[in-house]
Amino acid sequence: MEPFPLNDVSLANVARCTVPRFYRRELDMDWNRIEGNWKQLKGKIKEQWGKLTDDDIEKIAGKREQLEGKIQEHYGLDKDAARKHVDDWMKKQQ
Repeated sequence: MEPFPLNDVSLANVARCTVPRFYRRELDMDWNRIEGNWKQLKGKIKEQWGKLTDDDIEKIAGKREQLEGKIQEHYGLDKDAARKHVDDWMKKQQ
């Protein structure tokens, strides 16, 4: 018998918790750089996610959670998929 029931939601949480802390901190530090350069990156954001409007990009103002939320909204993705899209995009910016 399993110590606790597993379902899709708990598996996603377990997977997120097993990301090494140093990697999560590295992504956070990279996001700080992106947030600081948001005005310069607006064009790249628009190029990557063309369904985002200029108004969306202004409202996001460099906030990762806001970007993920707008990606979810405009592309019909779940939270984990939107996070992965942003993570993949961030890796390309390095």
